Amino acid sequence: MLVIGKVGRTVGAALCAVVLAAGCSSDDAPEPPDGGTIDVTTMRDALLQAADIGPTWKPPANSADPERLVAFCGGAATVPPVPPGAEVVVVPLVDEGTKGAQSLHQAALVYPDATAAKAGLAALRAVADGCPADVNQPATQTADRNEPAYTETTSTTDLTEGGWTGFVVTRHKQYEPKHPGTADAAVAVLTKQNVLFVDAYAVYRLGTASSGPAFDSDWKKLVGTVLNRVG
Repeated sequence: MLVIGKVGRTVGAALCAVVLAAGCSSDDAPEPPDGGTIDVTTMRDALLQAADIGPTWKPPANSADPERLVAFCGGAATVPPVPPGAEVVVVPLVDEGTKGAQSLHQAALVYPDATAAKAGLAALRAVADGCPADVNQPATQTADRNEPAYTETTSTTDLTEGGWTGFVVTRHKQYEPKHPGTADAAVAVLTKQNVLFVDAYAVYRLGTASSGPAFDSDWKKLVGTVLNRVG
């Protein structure tokens, strides 16, 4: 069974990144699906729920749009739509503390066959490859958003994990000195058989705290746990 350590929420300290306990295994994973395809039920059961991560995690107040993913690029980039032809299962989760927040957005795109899933991967890779490496974003004040100015760096690299292949987009955001804060995000996009899995983990820190050294290993563990459950 998956066990994930409690998120630190001490007043005056940066919000800690989620930490998975050592020894996570695929003992509870379902048997590999027959016929060379993975069904929607398998993916729905594999996605992490709030209880899998910790007592401070919960679904967000607003429901996620199943036809939209998360931003791949930095700045005010448009959120890419779900590549067509898939049955979509989405599980978004958040952990909001006094000095920051964490979010996890999981989307399983179940296609009729592997060809369609690979086409979806190619479409999303094209979006990622078009992301600018550096963005200087001015302050934004609208009816539903109030964000200070920041700089953001973005990189895309190939990713292979447990028979799944794809890529990951990683972003680091640094706010202007008069509004100190940082944010890190990793959007992993992986395909196997007829499924395209999009997993976005982000950590937002208020104040002068630097990026947590565990961020890189944490998003990999979160992704790997779901993939292990699929088998």
